[in-house]
Amino acid sequence: MRENILKKIREKEGLTQQQLADYIGKDRSLIAKIECEGASPSVDTAKAIGKALGVDWTIFFADECENTPQNKS
Repeated sequence: MRENILKKIREKEGLTQQQLADYIGKDRSLIAKIECEGASPSVDTAKAIGKALGVDWTIFFADECENTPQNKS
């Protein structure tokens, strides 16, 4: 995930990993994996995070979209 965008947005909103996890109904360990290990969230999880943080959920897939065969130079 580009420059750990989830962590930056979450911290800007003043939320802990646990608070975000509680809000979306997931374990804190999932948020940590996305932030610390660069794991990609599922579409449903990305949508829930996007809603919780007030951002477009597709930002969590920007790197994947840029690296598709049709977008490579």
